[in-house]
Amino acid sequence: MGASATVGGRGAGRAAGGAPGGRRGGGGRGRAALVPLLFLAPALIFLVVWIVYPTIWTIVRSFFDRDGGNFVAFDNYKDIFTTDTLQTAIKNNVIWVAVVPALVTAIGLVFAVLTERIRWSTGFKTAVFMPMAISLFAAGVIWHIMDQKDPSQGTINAALKVVHDTFGESGVLTTGQGSSPTIAGSPATGFVLRAPVRAGDTAVLGLTAIPPADMPAGARQAVAPRAADGEITGTVWRDFKPGGGRAGVVEPGELGLPGATVELRDSSGGVVQTATSADDGAFVFRDVGAGATYRVAVGSQTFAAPFQGVSWLGPKLITPAVMIAYIWVWAGFAMVIIAAGLASISREVLEAARTDGATEWQVFRRVTVPMLAPVLSVVFITMIINVLKVFDIILSVAPQSSQDDANVIALAMWRTSFGGVNDFGLGSAIAVFLFILVIPVLALNIRRFKREEA
Repeated sequence: MGASATVGGRGAGRAAGGAPGGRRGGGGRGRAALVPLLFLAPALIFLVVWIVYPTIWTIVRSFFDRDGGNFVAFDNYKDIFTTDTLQTAIKNNVIWVAVVPALVTAIGLVFAVLTERIRWSTGFKTAVFMPMAISLFAAGVIWHIMDQKDPSQGTINAALKVVHDTFGESGVLTTGQGSSPTIAGSPATGFVLRAPVRAGDTAVLGLTAIPPADMPAGARQAVAPRAADGEITGTVWRDFKPGGGRAGVVEPGELGLPGATVELRDSSGGVVQTATSADDGAFVFRDVGAGATYRVAVGSQTFAAPFQGVSWLGPKLITPAVMIAYIWVWAGFAMVIIAAGLASISREVLEAARTDGATEWQVFRRVTVPMLAPVLSVVFITMIINVLKVFDIILSVAPQSSQDDANVIALAMWRTSFGGVNDFGLGSAIAVFLFILVIPVLALNIRRFKREEA
């Protein structure tokens, strides 16, 4: 019994000491769980202050009027779909979502594949990725300058002007009219001297209504023509003299029109010869048949308007212009992400496809693209989220006169709340509407992450 008592006593002692030990263990676990909470507390505080509270307050504020004093229920949400400016914003956002993510992904895929086949791939990747190093606002300022309509200022229109001048024709004048009743016509048809001429005669074609800024470079004092046997000579000039003068007469102080196309037409109106006027406006038709009568005219090609530039920043093209700038910025991001996925593809699979007789296009379409599908989906979904939030590049590219035409939901939210309208109720409703649009894309992204982890 003594032994039993001793054993029982030890067991009882352990049992009796178990409770305090158990309490000490529970306290230790509590302190262990408290440590992570202490580290997470600052992040949780910022999360509540900067995200949770503003989100809830924005939702509540969207049901009140401009000043927040009156409850208006869903009136602000009705305005989103009934106001012309906001309807344009929704329409433009639909265009952005339908076009930009697909183009960025496609361009990034092409760049990533091509960079594997060139020696200077590092330099090319650096050049394409470089726009990501600057802000979208700064990129928008760059493209705003490049899209200027004046070819002497806008880079894009300057390049188009080179192409236009290479393959098209530009006149030396933009407008004009006959300076006397002896000349008939218009810039569209040309100006014809009414009186017929023969070999040995002279023709004077005075034009007026020509702005001084449009005068061709190199114009000199006009010279009255001198008759010559077997030739028809003449002068085409700006028949205007400061202080007055006689119409149809070449006088001191009046400049010739160099580069004008002068036509010698027969009695049926067909062009027999053409000549180009000199710096003093003089021209000559040689080897003219004796006895025949002709008409002298300034050809309509003289007034072919030079290339004036495309209005990229105008109402019709402002949305495509901003899209081009946005794609220019994000193509480098897509290229780098897709190139990383391309580098992880087994080269044995590609070589096996080529060995089986597949062409490079078939390898690309049926092997490379399907194996890159997860990476392409990452880029595509990321671009959809970014496009729904696009804001600053539109603000910097589009001038004030065409911002309504380039408007998107995020820009409409800012302009309504802080751009001078100061309607915080409607601005909050637009913000909530944009948040609702982003939620399905975020849910799709989270679902994809979970699928990859599984």
